[in-house]
Amino acid sequence: MIEKITKTDEEWRAILGPERFKAMRQSGTEPAFSNVYWDNEKSGIYHCVACDLALFRSEDKFDSGTGWPSFTRPLESDHVEYKEDCSLASQPCRTAVECARCNSHLGHVFDDLLSTWRSKAGGPPSGGRRFCMNSIALNFREDKNK
Repeated sequence: MIEKITKTDEEWRAILGPERFKAMRQSGTEPAFSNVYWDNEKSGIYHCVACDLALFRSEDKFDSGTGWPSFTRPLESDHVEYKEDCSLASQPCRTAVECARCNSHLGHVFDDLLSTWRSKAGGPPSGGRRFCMNSIALNFREDKNK
């Protein structure tokens, strides 16, 4: 079980800054195709910016065509938690993904039924899951040995 980190909004604001605070503590998002990791093809691990928990492997990343970094699965299933997000009134509810250690909003997971992806890795198989994350919520650590 992951040990939780709790802080006040003021503490998180000081640690994250205004843009990251909005995305990670207020469930915001960043513009598509303009974020740092959407097209990153280097080998390594993506960590939570707020608490440094390892979240996703580059081997599980694929180009979903959405403009955000997308992954087929988390590094470890207990490193993320899920929450219903009904914030878009005209859309069906989505499933938000949070860091299991600090409960920071990372993005959303979708049950994709698409069978084709623009991806070298192939993306999720038909019926797979797409973890669509905000780059601003992630720190990437490159594996220099690969």
